[in-house]
Amino acid sequence: MSDSHYDPALDSEEVVEDDVREPRWYKVLLHNDHYTTMDFVIYILMRVFSKTPEAAFQLMAYVHEHGVGICGVYSFDVAETKVDTVHALAQENGFPLRCSLEEDE
Repeated sequence: MSDSHYDPALDSEEVVEDDVREPRWYKVLLHNDHYTTMDFVIYILMRVFSKTPEAAFQLMAYVHEHGVGICGVYSFDVAETKVDTVHALAQENGFPLRCSLEEDE
């Protein structure tokens, strides 16, 4: 019986070990400034980070009091996209709101 999908290389006793590592995670940080309105920060937290209105308000207040707060922890690509989105929306609306990312330990 002939199997057209047979691959003799799969019969090899050689074991290939892949160096599989857990992906690194990155914190997205929101920074306080004295110009961006609280309403805009809440809007950003709800739109970009999917926070509820209550959670967005609490995080906005935390950032206002402490200077910086964690919006979420994501893979690098997702974190970078969220930072870029915040900066684009802030610029479009005339605010200097800053966001950054750092590796989560």
